Amino acid sequence: MAENRRAHAERSTKTATSRTASARGPEHAARTACESLERLICHPAEGVSAVRRDDDGWCVVVDVLEVPRIPDTTSLLASYEVRLDDRGDLLEYSRVRRYRRGAADE
Repeated sequence: MAENRRAHAERSTKTATSRTASARGPEHAARTACESLERLICHPAEGVSAVRRDDDGWCVVVDVLEVPRIPDTTSLLASYEVRLDDRGDLLEYSRVRRYRRGAADE
């Protein structure tokens, strides 16, 4: 029984290590962009609408709740373009769009 637990622990460690190495992909970039942007602008991220690889890192479009309103469909959201280097460090960000939650895409 102890051998089974030890073998399972070794497999878990190997899996976690390989997950950490592969976590530097788009999922990691999206998560890092949201966290960094939230800390900088003090507005909650609603989600990610785009992730793309650039020559020097990642470009992530993060949707943010800027002005909560009642009813929720009138809240103001914004899309921010966040650029990260290969390590996940923030290089720059800019707001590219502001819109009402209930508004249809153009």
